[in-house]
Amino acid sequence: MSLTIEDIVRVFEAKGHEQYDGEPVTQLGHALQSAHLAEQDGAGSALITAALLHDLGHLLHDFGKTPTQQGLDDLHQYRCLPFLRALFGPETLEPIRLHVDAKRFLCAREPGYLETLSADSRRSLVLQGGVFDEVQAQGFAVLPFSEDAVRVRRWDDAAKSAEAVVPSLSHFVRHMQICVADRRTAHTA
Repeated sequence: MSLTIEDIVRVFEAKGHEQYDGEPVTQLGHALQSAHLAEQDGAGSALITAALLHDLGHLLHDFGKTPTQQGLDDLHQYRCLPFLRALFGPETLEPIRLHVDAKRFLCAREPGYLETLSADSRRSLVLQGGVFDEVQAQGFAVLPFSEDAVRVRRWDDAAKSAEAVVPSLSHFVRHMQICVADRRTAHTA
């Protein structure tokens, strides 16, 4: 089943008030902060949309709150992709798919990164396969969109402030609309 932009908005309206697992923000607050950070960094609409939707998969399952405390990896980075493929291209979907591996990569390549992760991010890291070894890190580094995934990961890490003031979801809908329009134009060209 594919989601429309209106469906995505409804998912956020229905479930976005839920606490972001183990963090001081809601799911919607985290998504908006991530997208806002992307926008402030000058990212284009495709990457802003990826930042907004990177954790949508958390809202599309029924594992309850904080699956990591149950020893579950909810595979959220994959769970949302079938719902979004009709709307968005790889420049949005691949950074979403790769943002968990970007965490594993940064832990392997950036001294001190692991220590900056929240308790829930560390717990999920173990469930997601742990820190990349050198071969895995090299393989990730050469993937298309790996650099964009690292950018999404950094915004993800920084988007956990209970005091952040960010634009509303309606502000970011236009970025999703731009992505859909660009994709339609590319398919008809």
